[in-house]
Amino acid sequence: MNQDRAPLGQHGELAQLYRVPPDRLRAVFRVFNKFMVAMFRLGLGPYAGGNPYTGYIMVLTTTGRRTGLPRRTPVNYAQGEGEVYCLVGFGQSSHWYRNVLANPNVQVWVGREGWSGRAEVMTDPTEWLPIYRHIAHRAGFADRAFTTEAISELSDERLLRLAAEGPVIRIRLDRKLPRAEGPGDLAWLWPVVGAGFLAGWLIRRRRAGKRRGEAGS
Repeated sequence: MNQDRAPLGQHGELAQLYRVPPDRLRAVFRVFNKFMVAMFRLGLGPYAGGNPYTGYIMVLTTTGRRTGLPRRTPVNYAQGEGEVYCLVGFGQSSHWYRNVLANPNVQVWVGREGWSGRAEVMTDPTEWLPIYRHIAHRAGFADRAFTTEAISELSDERLLRLAAEGPVIRIRLDRKLPRAEGPGDLAWLWPVVGAGFLAGWLIRRRRAGKRRGEAGS
């Protein structure tokens, strides 16, 4: 589910799996990712990114290696004991991956909670191979929709080649974020918008009642 603007090679194992050119697929995810981040900020992350259809998605926040600004990217993930895992789905040219290499201190939004942690590339295939397959299986429609074969059903040999281009990242969680820094920071908009709609409906109803009264007099 992750994407960035850096070019992706057209002839690697990853590129050969895609049904459409990788750069075009990036453009699709660029729009979808903005939508998904908005859902998390509005408090809808557990619904939009927590089911077997859209896949299980968390929002990863890295620090821009050039700007120093926070960069949020939705990624498919799996959760362990005190840690979470994600895939570099568009290869090592992904900006968020390069941000992690420059500064491994990250934040994640998982469901309704936010955590800070430290990211690292997993290097032991006996450790990361089942995790890779598990994350792909949890990706929902994305496991099959954009590739000629379901990634979760590829052989171990092919997954080894895929991981050479897009490895598994482990994030060791160390601190739960305060509510203001976690998902749902824009959830206050719901009652404001609801109150606005209610006020508008009451005003229209009052005006309609006045018109009926004037017509009957």
